[in-house]
Amino acid sequence: MNILVCIKRVPATGGKIILTPDAMDIDTRSLGFTVSPHEECAVEEAVRLVEKHGGAATVLTLGPAEAAEQLRDAMSIGVERAIHLETDGREFDPIATTNAIVDAIRADGTNFDLLLFGNEAADTGDYQVGVRVAYALGYPCVTGIKELEIVGARATAKRQAPGGMEIFEVPLPAVITVKEGINLPRYPSLPGRLKAKKKPIATSQPAWQDGGLEKIKLMTPPEEAHQVTILGKGPEAAPKVVDLLAELGLL
Repeated sequence: MNILVCIKRVPATGGKIILTPDAMDIDTRSLGFTVSPHEECAVEEAVRLVEKHGGAATVLTLGPAEAAEQLRDAMSIGVERAIHLETDGREFDPIATTNAIVDAIRADGTNFDLLLFGNEAADTGDYQVGVRVAYALGYPCVTGIKELEIVGARATAKRQAPGGMEIFEVPLPAVITVKEGINLPRYPSLPGRLKAKKKPIATSQPAWQDGGLEKIKLMTPPEEAHQVTILGKGPEAAPKVVDLLAELGLL
């Protein structure tokens, strides 16, 4: 089984997001970088499937030269090879990203049985690239997956729904976008990191594409306000605590 996983280098999701003065980009001067959490799970799922069924996994990213770090992180846990579509740092929109990925898949020449994506990138949250790639290649696509099983030439994918799970069965090759929680990604080992440093990365430079979606500006969500009421100090607060529990219906 040949699996391709597409990942994206994004600012560390646990940090405070600050925008540049023109509100067109995230100020990354004090941020680290990582792989989007959904895509981190996609890499782990690819490695597990290869361990179970045999074959090889390939990881692909579209991003600046520094994104090679995220490719090597993926190779350090078991991905065999990497493809880097190196950019000058500008953000490709979903249409341009799709075109670059599809061109790279066709140029690579590997008959991938399964293409895995994160459900959405942690920074832009477009929800589009996996679906667009599937459409361009004529593959079936299932999104938002929390469980995945491969039997023969078919994939069974499960997605959470109100009151239960939606179950989809599709023929391979297929595109699956996974959500965080489908698995628990492993940590790279030291031997894995050393091996990853020696593995080559196939690099090419896709041409910048104009005429797609236009970014107007970025906005951060408003900070939530929290209200705290001090009921008192020491034993004298006990009656107020009882009254509050009664008001909340907990007594």
